Amino acid sequence: MRRALISVSDKTGLESFARGLVELGFELVSTGGTARVLAAAGLPVTMVSEVTRFPEMLDGRVKTLHPHIHAGILARRGREDDRAALDRHGIQPIDLVAVNLYPFARAAADFSTPFDALVEEIDIGGPSLLRAAAKNFRDVLVVTSPSDYDTVLEALRRSDGPDPSLRLRLARAAFAHTAAYDAAIADELLLVENGPDGYQRKPRTPLPPALSLRLAKARDLRYGENPHLPAAWYRAPSAAGLDVRQGKELSFTNLLDIDSAARIVREFRGPAAVMIKHTNPCGAATGASPVEAYVRAREADPLSAYGGIAGLNRPIDEPTAREIASTFIEAVIAPGIEPAASAVLAARKNLRVVIADLDALLDPAGPSCLELRSILDGVLVQQRDQVAEAWEEWGEQPADEAGTAGGLRVVTRRAPTREEWRALRFAWRVCAHVKSNTVIFTAADRTLAIGAGQMSRVDAVKVATMKAAAAQVDLAGSVAASDAYFPFRDGLDAVADAGATAVVQPGGSVRDAEVIAAADERGLAMVFTGRRHFRH
Repeated sequence: MRRALISVSDKTGLESFARGLVELGFELVSTGGTARVLAAAGLPVTMVSEVTRFPEMLDGRVKTLHPHIHAGILARRGREDDRAALDRHGIQPIDLVAVNLYPFARAAADFSTPFDALVEEIDIGGPSLLRAAAKNFRDVLVVTSPSDYDTVLEALRRSDGPDPSLRLRLARAAFAHTAAYDAAIADELLLVENGPDGYQRKPRTPLPPALSLRLAKARDLRYGENPHLPAAWYRAPSAAGLDVRQGKELSFTNLLDIDSAARIVREFRGPAAVMIKHTNPCGAATGASPVEAYVRAREADPLSAYGGIAGLNRPIDEPTAREIASTFIEAVIAPGIEPAASAVLAARKNLRVVIADLDALLDPAGPSCLELRSILDGVLVQQRDQVAEAWEEWGEQPADEAGTAGGLRVVTRRAPTREEWRALRFAWRVCAHVKSNTVIFTAADRTLAIGAGQMSRVDAVKVATMKAAAAQVDLAGSVAASDAYFPFRDGLDAVADAGATAVVQPGGSVRDAEVIAAADERGLAMVFTGRRHFRH
């Protein structure tokens, strides 16, 4: 009889998997809680202590650490001397090991878990079993995830059994599982210090003392930013992920633009859309419906929108799909798509349609909350920027007597009108995601002109006004947003000359008084946010 050792913390699918093994003629060997679940399901189970002929000890710290277990796993079936050693000591081979580990990461995520309790969540026997089985993967199947249970049972039912490729894949997964587990423990112990009351856990910080990354290759890309550069897409196993529904292979630059699109539309609660070109928005808008927001965003700069990347914060419905299909764009990302919309977009076979849970992907407390960028000798790490100060409804109410609204500060003699507040709030959300230096002009529901990535704010205004003139867009009555302060009044004067009536900017320049005076002189309302949003 073949023998399977099962000891799992995550008992998802355990009963059906174990029942399938019994039907295939396996003897089940197990420990503690897993054995109780199997027995309660009416399955025959042999306790590990019966195999080792030694009781569990040290409150369960020692259960499977025994030659009758590890020799049974590690014996090479093709080696006569290994088989003879098993016979000599009366050890039966173990052909399958299904183990997942104590939930250390879950316990560590709860800061109320005392240090001593956290230590008890460090699995010893489990990683040893997995490493032994993975080392001997030619002869032993090692299973770490319930998602593989059905695949393993199907392979065992075949006349020729599991193929070598499956065995190798499962071994890789086991080593990755133990590597991630050990990295989590090592990282957590860096947050422990010895004080007067013994070992104590220190509160987590946004930037940990060490950063352990385990990224799996999602796919190879045709090339990087340029054809001579090899490239691939990697992502964390715990990431929410992107579901590519149709279209050509995504490119390196497609993915960068998709990321930019997702960041912008997630800033809005109501229906919003954006068109991205080279990581910058060429148009962004809100609307009463996804299609209204999309058309406004596209028509904000239709010349630049051609061949761009679209983003929406609502599922794609059929009217929106028809508008998307009406012009050439490379890709669209949204949180969902309706069946009728899928049928419409299917006619554009090269169009990449990407579906993703934007809230999960961009959750500031989620697994992807840190941004990493490689530099000459390492990696720069920061928290992902979000325009949290604009999430409050400061565009819905006029300023109070103190000149503030939603935590912002009106610094000019004239406060913004209600409509200007709405436009400023919209502009500030979009401006934060444009490459610096930037100045943008908007209405309350759409961008009008964007000056991105310039070396000075005056140049940013010039680019924006040039694009407005080319598109025959009148900026009179618009509002402007600057991602950082105006160092001199010349930038403010350029904004006023373009036709804006209100401005939002961080403030903080040594010449703020000069810039405020210029705004008063030109009759502009100006709001300081107190927070800069550079995007390099």
